[in-house]
Amino acid sequence: MPAVPPARLRRLALASLCAASALALTACGPLGRTAEASRPSSPSGPYPGLSGSEILNRAITATKSATSLRLRFATETTEDGPIGGDLAVDTEGDCAGTLQMGTEGGVEILKTGDTVYLRFDEKMLRSQAEGEEETRAALDLLLGKWVREKADAADAEDFAEFCDLDSYLEGFQADDTAAKRAGESTVGGAPTVVLKEDHQGEKATAHVAAKGTPHLLRLQVTGGDEPMDMTFSEFDEPVPVEKPAAQDIVDLD
Repeated sequence: MPAVPPARLRRLALASLCAASALALTACGPLGRTAEASRPSSPSGPYPGLSGSEILNRAITATKSATSLRLRFATETTEDGPIGGDLAVDTEGDCAGTLQMGTEGGVEILKTGDTVYLRFDEKMLRSQAEGEEETRAALDLLLGKWVREKADAADAEDFAEFCDLDSYLEGFQADDTAAKRAGESTVGGAPTVVLKEDHQGEKATAHVAAKGTPHLLRLQVTGGDEPMDMTFSEFDEPVPVEKPAAQDIVDLD
């Protein structure tokens, strides 16, 4: 079997990337669409005097300035079932985390420099093998092991895309005019200002940090065909990438 899932999983990878990406504020979700600006009904609380869209735009600017962050995301796709991930990524292209690729299974991913390490779970290995003989060979060779690939290799480049923080943040545009204030809440114990917006049957909710740097901490989209939930944390912290031990690495070249 190939070192990583074959080309037919590219669609799953791209679906996950869209779900995880900050493009959800524009291309994949209702937040960010132009509408009449809404002024806050009260100047009290965090960000007094600012409208929901003004708060969101500040959050977008602050979040785009991050050099690294941790992203957790989950979405329910119409065709492929649940897709999710938990990734720490930075602007240098390093990353560490896990991806759940719908019904196909899961993979752990590490990227440092121009090298990607992938460790597939049993479900993923079984889903990609053909026949009992190939399945047993794949499990014997790869289960519990890290596959090492160059980041630009054909088998690895789809996964390497998950390690580009800029690709997640480039969809942020600080020009929203539609988000409205919707009270206060918390994300991971951090106080937040809640912003809401409706568009064509979908409801988007954004949580912006109420103290300190106004980062975007959570984004939820419900009511559509593919609901989504994303959280952002660990801004500007080093990505915990540790090269696997030599005995745990498999090279398939």
